[in-house]
Amino acid sequence: MDKTILLGKDLLELSDICIKNNLPKFHGEQLYKWMYQKLTLNIKDMSNIPIKLKKIISNNYTINLLTTEKKFNSQNEDTVKYLFKTSDNKLIESVSMIDNRRHTLCISSQIGCSVDCDFCATAKMGIIRNLNCGEIIQQLIIISNERKIPITNIVFMGMGEPFLNYRNVIKSCEIMNDSKGFNLSSKKITISTSGILPKIEKFISEKHKYKLAISLNASNNITRDKLIPINKKWPIENILTAIKKYNYKKYRPIMFEYVLMEDINDSEQNAIELSNLLKNINCIINIIPYNETEGYYRRSNKIEVFVKQLKKINSNYRVFIRWSKGQDINAACGQLVTENG
Repeated sequence: MDKTILLGKDLLELSDICIKNNLPKFHGEQLYKWMYQKLTLNIKDMSNIPIKLKKIISNNYTINLLTTEKKFNSQNEDTVKYLFKTSDNKLIESVSMIDNRRHTLCISSQIGCSVDCDFCATAKMGIIRNLNCGEIIQQLIIISNERKIPITNIVFMGMGEPFLNYRNVIKSCEIMNDSKGFNLSSKKITISTSGILPKIEKFISEKHKYKLAISLNASNNITRDKLIPINKKWPIENILTAIKKYNYKKYRPIMFEYVLMEDINDSEQNAIELSNLLKNINCIINIIPYNETEGYYRRSNKIEVFVKQLKKINSNYRVFIRWSKGQDINAACGQLVTENG
């Protein structure tokens, strides 16, 4: 008989397991804290869990869902890329980046990706499956335990399109944010999407407080249709219409990611178009120099010029250059890819 996955269950689900087995429901909270606060996944090490519950868990549930296959250490900065194997022998990658007191973890939400962005290495894999909530969470647990420095920021910018695995991604965010769990502030959790409009609208309507980042990467639909094919289904203007419904004052500015590529989206006209698109939106524009993979696209040599043009045209938004870490180990934005049989 296949065992039920325990890791990834929330407090209510863990309490229900206890109740159904004629045990006090407070043991569910104890399990919850062991996994998500103390980062302990071995049931034998959970000292205040009664023997009866330990036996039930051991016989009927599985906790460990990932194993570390390999690690890649950057020579240029304190960045480590982790290659994890799932229980069905598929591979995913996560990236841990430490900069002074800031420890950012870039995690995956899917094995592969179906969005098929033309410039992204992960897209070449196609989609294999969604990660379950436990597989998302365990990336954080393994790396936290190994690197010792507490994780301060989570970004869903690894393999996959988070909003095509919406339920598991949001559930994992809730566990990360919960004061009885990882206790990460909602403003330290960022979900990046290529523009899955129905889920953007759902995210806004549900009033989540996590940071939202839109991978825009183009200033017009003609260019974006080529770079991100789903733009043909959900074009820029539709996404921006939805974004304008977001309560910026109560929550946080929307972030727009713009990967700058030579002779693709880096002209002065592109800067003017981008400024006009976002002029009435409370937002942050992150200009990301393209991280080259095997393919047609090249990094722009107009990065500083493009940013100056944006700032000159309009001052309603903030503009930053986001240099990716871990390029020497293929751990930077757009470079994550694994071979899955």
